[in-house]
Amino acid sequence: MNIPWGSDIANRFITNIGLVTTNGIHGHNIMACEWTFHLSYGPALIGVSVNQRHATHIHIRETKEFGVCIASINQSMLSSIAGRGSGKMFDKIKVAEKLGFKFSPAKSINVMMPEGSAVNLECKLFSEIALGDHTLFVGEVIEGSVNPQEKPLAYHSGRYWDMVAAQEKPSAEVREKIKMLIEQHVK
Repeated sequence: MNIPWGSDIANRFITNIGLVTTNGIHGHNIMACEWTFHLSYGPALIGVSVNQRHATHIHIRETKEFGVCIASINQSMLSSIAGRGSGKMFDKIKVAEKLGFKFSPAKSINVMMPEGSAVNLECKLFSEIALGDHTLFVGEVIEGSVNPQEKPLAYHSGRYWDMVAAQEKPSAEVREKIKMLIEQHVK
């Protein structure tokens, strides 16, 4: 079975928007990556799932490094630029700069990082795993920063969202009841 992009099943997932930055034979590049995951606390590992035909895929394989920026709610236009077309065909960073976005060199790797992201992470390639029509690149974070003024951008059902209303966890009373029930049903 396949789950095509934009299908009812695919649209049920809620993800963040990772902006993956690379440099290589196609120059500095930025790609919007819906499949960006925090995989491990120690060492800090981040996964990005990239289609084999993308410039980002070629760059990561070539240089063994990449940036991961979690897009902020103020970067939906940047995400749209980064997700459009291929860095093989046009300079996405130059287009974004013409529209007012700013980029700075990363501290420890040779990529550009967009300013104003919720999180910026610089990664060295840790592992790669071929998975269907994508490759999961696992990067070990060597530099990271959080912009506390920026909220992460969410993606669901083909649209961007900001996460305004937090849903409360179960009350202390309900959590205590869950704990008691778990203790009663230990295997």
